[in-house]
Amino acid sequence: MPSWGLFDAQPQEYRDAVLAPSINARLAVEAGASHGWHRYAGDDGDVLGVDRFGVSAPGDVTLREYGFTVENVCNRAAAPV
Repeated sequence: MPSWGLFDAQPQEYRDAVLAPSINARLAVEAGASHGWHRYAGDDGDVLGVDRFGVSAPGDVTLREYGFTVENVCNRAAAPV
C-alpha cells in the first residue's frame, strides 16, 4: 500500500475488495515505523516494523537483525491467532 491517504479515499467497496472485512488477521510488513499499520492488519493481525533507531550496519545485516527475512515473515504470517 503506497499511500494510506489514497487507499482510505477509495470507495468502501474497493477497500473491502483489497482488505476483506471477513479476514481479521493480516501481517503488515513495513521497513519503517509500525505506527499506523495496526488499523490495516486487523484486530488479530500483526505488524513487522522498525520501532527503534540507532543501528549502523550494511543493509542486509540490518534487515536480518530487524527480522525482515523470508523465514521470519513466513513464520509470523502462519502464526496462530
